[in-house]
Amino acid sequence: MNHKISDGSRTPYSGRFLDLPDHLADPKTARFVVIPVPYDGTSTWRKGADRGPEALLQASAAVEWYDIETKLEAAQVGIMSENALAVDGLDPQSMCELVQARTSHHLQKNRIPVILGGEHSVSIGAIRAAAIASPDRLGVLQFDAHADTRPDYRGSPYNHACVMARAREVADVVQVGIRSIEQHELKGLDLQRVFWAHEIMQGQDRKWMDHAVELLPQNVYITVDLDGFDPSLMPATGTPEPGGLDWYTVNELIRRVLASGRRLVAFDVNELLPIDGQHASDFLAAKLVHRIMCMQVSASGG
Repeated sequence: MNHKISDGSRTPYSGRFLDLPDHLADPKTARFVVIPVPYDGTSTWRKGADRGPEALLQASAAVEWYDIETKLEAAQVGIMSENALAVDGLDPQSMCELVQARTSHHLQKNRIPVILGGEHSVSIGAIRAAAIASPDRLGVLQFDAHADTRPDYRGSPYNHACVMARAREVADVVQVGIRSIEQHELKGLDLQRVFWAHEIMQGQDRKWMDHAVELLPQNVYITVDLDGFDPSLMPATGTPEPGGLDWYTVNELIRRVLASGRRLVAFDVNELLPIDGQHASDFLAAKLVHRIMCMQVSASGG
């Protein structure tokens, strides 16, 4: 591993993504910025997603810097890590505004923001910031078990169940892995842009991926709700829906999007709800963040 020391002991964890040393986490040169948002103010079943960012960051210390599939180390282009945003106790709208302001700050510095949730409502502010920063219409690629397109839920339009309703106000949305919706959401769905989990996971034809890529404009934001994965792979999430996506399907679609020449403006990984004694999910989330970074570096040539 890249950060072992000779006597087999470990240095204290730095709190940075991948536990990077100073020269690879320097704000002056970093291409990526990791922004933890430990917010769990609107979730409606199991609580604990506010612990997700820290669990992901801790697990990232065990991720190898060298990525076999892309044959590179994303760390070499610089990955800075911010302190967690102070969102505890905020109402969801205020939280979204804080995330938007912080994301915008880094976009203006030509960094790629990487938002770590927290519940899925953390994406709203980041998507709005990405839409403002994009010269043309933004596209949002959503991996999720749920459509999240309710206009409002439990008295708030900023609820986690409303994320993609807010995203559609500023972006063209492509939804992948959906397998749970409220009946009234059907009226508002663009079914040409929804790729149902039961169809894509039971079929053998991968042409649907080409169609998904074609639906995205030049500038893209990727949002990964970890319940998009099958719970046999990712049990540590608030609403583990059966019949979900696998690791290689998610990776392959992201790879195709980035290899197509689309510009990745920002991305997020959210809804990790750590389970005591079950660290595989934390590691998967950390590995996914790193893999997306590596695929972006590979596609852009650095």
